Amino acid sequence: SFTWAFGHLLQLAPPQEYGYIGWRRQHLPMLPLKFKLGIRKIKTKDGLIEDPGVRKQLDIIKKLFDEATEIIVATDAGREGELIFRYIYYFLKCKKPFKRLWISSQTNEAIKEGFRNLKPGVDYDTLFNSAHCRSESDWLVGMNATQALSISAGSKSVLSLGRVQTPTLAMICSRFLEIKNFVPQTYYQLAIQVDKEGQLFRAMSLNNFDTKEEAEAVFEKIEDTESGFPNGGKISSVEAKPRKEPPPLLHDLSSLQQEANKKKSLTADQTLNILQGLYESKLITYPRTGSRYIGDDVFAGVPQLISKLTTHKDFGKQAEFLGTVALNKRSVNAKKVTDHHAILPTGESPYQLTGDKLALYDMIVGRMLEA
Repeated sequence: SFTWAFGHLLQLAPPQEYGYIGWRRQHLPMLPLKFKLGIRKIKTKDGLIEDPGVRKQLDIIKKLFDEATEIIVATDAGREGELIFRYIYYFLKCKKPFKRLWISSQTNEAIKEGFRNLKPGVDYDTLFNSAHCRSESDWLVGMNATQALSISAGSKSVLSLGRVQTPTLAMICSRFLEIKNFVPQTYYQLAIQVDKEGQLFRAMSLNNFDTKEEAEAVFEKIEDTESGFPNGGKISSVEAKPRKEPPPLLHDLSSLQQEANKKKSLTADQTLNILQGLYESKLITYPRTGSRYIGDDVFAGVPQLISKLTTHKDFGKQAEFLGTVALNKRSVNAKKVTDHHAILPTGESPYQLTGDKLALYDMIVGRMLEA
């Protein structure tokens, strides 16, 4: 039997579930000895009530848990996906053994391979612990800090503080004040235009001058001749260094969001929503990754991915060329792969893509070929 969750069905219970009724200074800090789980609530004209859809789904899941001898967990292969299942599992007091389906792609072959290689559930205990810790720390900081600020300010509305939003807002405010309080300083430089066998280039002085008088004093020493130098220019030294520029790393979510914002002016949320759609359409691997590396096992399949791109209208020639040379392995490091490897195309045809979806898909393809 198969069933599903839709987002977080359960959440940490609000303060009133621990006896903290109303917003009072004497309640702070609120530090529950043991956190409770509660059914997700929705807002109605009568206030917050349990989501009836969630209650119905939990009843379905409990019935299937009772009938099962073993559970296969196929929630999102990441920290929050693990938390969604574990909260349901513990809330329903289930003791049945479970295994984990862990995949980075929605293609049929990837799903089949995942079912052939199910992982023991205990392998992901530390992942759940990190998600659980994040959940509780969000509650502790958010609930206490929000009430403390709102009460201290005497505000009739909620003044929200949070573990992530508040330091992020502080960074934005700090940068705003830096820009606002910046005092520009005027300085002067000297420049000459050099003619070397018909090739003109402009050379700037290495030193900056705080005053115009200082710059003019130096300028006067060279302006009395046509060339600026009585005996012609003299090159005192030349330093040449060979320089190699390594290829860029593959994309993770953050780097792709930055490129999408720079090239297409997309917000982080817009980019993530498009990537989620591409993932569910089996066109790219798992998008919510923080790694820019792949393991040797994934690298072994890259030549086949590249061969499928030889007909790409923009990258076909590059793909053909890469099929004739040894591939760079800068982005291949299994030790730097986190829960999921870097974002890659799956090799499925993107023939129906247009607009921003196609642009993001091409960013992923282009980066793989660059890397």
